[in-house]
Parts: sequence; structure tokens; C-alpha cells
Amino acid sequence: MYDENNRQQEFGRLLLEKSPQEVHEKLHSMAVLMTYYRCAVLEIETKFKVLDAQFSLSHERNPIESIDTRIKSPESIREKVERKGLPMTTQAIQENINDIGGVRVICSFLDDIYMLCDCLLQQDDVRLIAIKDYIKNPKPNGYRSLHLIVEIPIFLYNEKRMVKVEVQLRTIAMQSWANLEHRLRYKKNLPPEVLARTADTLNECAKMSNELDVKMQEIRRIIEDGQEQSD
Repeated sequence: MYDENNRQQEFGRLLLEKSPQEVHEKLHSMAVLMTYYRCAVLEIETKFKVLDAQFSLSHERNPIESIDTRIKSPESIREKVERKGLPMTTQAIQENINDIGGVRVICSFLDDIYMLCDCLLQQDDVRLIAIKDYIKNPKPNGYRSLHLIVEIPIFLYNEKRMVKVEVQLRTIAMQSWANLEHRLRYKKNLPPEVLARTADTLNECAKMSNELDVKMQEIRRIIEDGQEQSD
């Protein structure tokens, strides 16, 4: 993740205003905006950590394997702004780009994904903006994950602001597949025939990964049913 000095320097290279005062003002407004997203990501991360701790007490296991957070780089923001044909302003960014702040939650089992999703959305300060279930409806390449765009309040010393955060929930197997697919194909100028051949194979691997998730879920249910009967 970029530190604040690198972030401001990169924004400076991306902003080509004629007036130094305009550049200074935009740099400051962008720095403030990034602080809002960092605060919102921290809020969501904390919510999941609290849920994990509470679940551990009541069920003697943790549904969350790990939590990763990220803030989009200025370059990625600029590319998305240009792709959408938007002005490079903080208002346009806030209103039209929903995934600047991101939280990825890696779960042990499929059921944990939907349980954690329900628990998050039941909280009265979380507003669901959009949901895409790529687990039940995988992408053509086999990608699986549950994506949420939520809006939460952050409380500053002089105001409350609503900020959007993208949340991704996936299993360990889904994360492993996504990492490997990214390493194999990201920003590689592969010929169409190679893309087609690897696409089919990657899709097969994704299906195998999903079968593993389903079987591990079944094993857990058998164990839990056995424990209930013995109790």
C-alpha cells in the first residue's frame, strides 16, 4: 500500500493544472478523500474482527482465516476515471467509483461467507449499495467470490461522512485460484489461441476448487452432527 508521501507525489504527477494553487488545492482534497477511505476500511475490518471474535466464543471456532485491506493507487483511480469519462474531481470520484477502499475476507467454509455477509448487513449503520454473487453465478473464467458495495458512516472530529467500501468474501480455495490466475495471466499479451486454451483449463480448475469447498463443507456438517448427537 502506498504511504502518504508517495500517494501525494503521484497525485501531483497526475494533475496537470496550469495554476500551482489549483494543484495544491486538489492534492489536499485528494489526500483528505483518501483519509476518509482509510477510515472506512478500518471500520469494516473492525466489524469483521468483532464478528470473528464473537463467533469464536459462541461456537469455539473462527469463521475468518484472514482479512486484507487496500486503497486503490492514484494511477488506478485515474485510469478508472478516464475509462468512465469522468472529471478528475473528488466529487466525481466519490459518486461514481465504489471500490477505492476494499476489504477482502477469507473464510474457511462456504457457509461462513453467507453467514458473515448476513451479520454485516444486519448492522444498522451498514447500508447495502450493491451485491454480486459470483459464487452462485461464477464469471466466465471461473472466478468465484461474493462482492458487496456497502456504505458506512465515519465519525470525524467535526462531522459524520458516509463512505463506500467494497467487500469481497471468499474461501481459501477461491483465493488460491484467484491468486494463481492473476499471476498467470495479468497484463500478459497472450495470443488469442493461448488465451482460449488457458481459459478452458482455468475454468476446469475453478470447478475443481469449488468441488473441494463443497466436500469440505459436507465433512464439517457430518462432524457437527456427530458432536450434537454425542452431546
